[in-house]
Amino acid sequence: MSSPTWSDLNSESIVPPLGTRRAPDLGPVAVMVSCKPDVDWMKKQMTDPRVFPFFNNTLMTTPKTNKGLSVAGPYMGAPYAAMILESIIARGAEQILVLGWCGATDDCLTVGDVVLVEGAIVDEGTSCNYTRLPPDLPIVRPDPGLTDRFEAHWRKAVETRDDPDQAGSRPTLSRQTIWTTDAIYRETPKKVAYFRQLGAAAVEMECSALFSVAKFRKKKIAAILVVSDSVAAADWKPGFRKKVFKQSRQTAVKTLLTFTKQMEQHG
Repeated sequence: MSSPTWSDLNSESIVPPLGTRRAPDLGPVAVMVSCKPDVDWMKKQMTDPRVFPFFNNTLMTTPKTNKGLSVAGPYMGAPYAAMILESIIARGAEQILVLGWCGATDDCLTVGDVVLVEGAIVDEGTSCNYTRLPPDLPIVRPDPGLTDRFEAHWRKAVETRDDPDQAGSRPTLSRQTIWTTDAIYRETPKKVAYFRQLGAAAVEMECSALFSVAKFRKKKIAAILVVSDSVAAADWKPGFRKKVFKQSRQTAVKTLLTFTKQMEQHG
């Protein structure tokens, strides 16, 4: 196009969020879950959820639709994730928690570790429609207050849990900057080294766009990612079938749900 996409940030879209799609009004607390196995786990943990078709995925709400929790997913890629977020915001979501998977780009992370995202380096094409990105290091950040609150909840709920049988399987949580890319099959050694040098410890496909949308719409957002594999070395090291990966995802789902209950009670 002849002008940058960010030059028209103050104009309303011709197509409204949701388009003509019907969806229930939502309470202020929502969770976006990128991967279907985690959506299924979350559904099992919810009490009598109402389930609606929602674009190419599902939207689940607790029985108290106007005040309860909503969960949307799965989704893949920045444009689709942004569309889902825009739509749940249009229906009432004010505070959004994101749960996804990521690949380690640094040896400081291993499969099963949990990343609390501190910032996301933009290497996708959606964010520029929501914010003017700096030319030197295009990085967008989640809401610091919501991120701090979730970290405090995790430390209390997971790391201080008095359960000797689970002590060895407690996931390690750390704050990290990540790299968000559109091209999962173009994570070349040169790119990995470049973004690692910029401070990215992991890579995934949606967070920077989600943070950009939330900032544009003036909503709070935070994201946690479970490390599923590693591209830190020359050879790819998948860990999708490892027991520790499954355990960490289950812990993340349960901890997110207890945190959202706390959010509903205290705002």
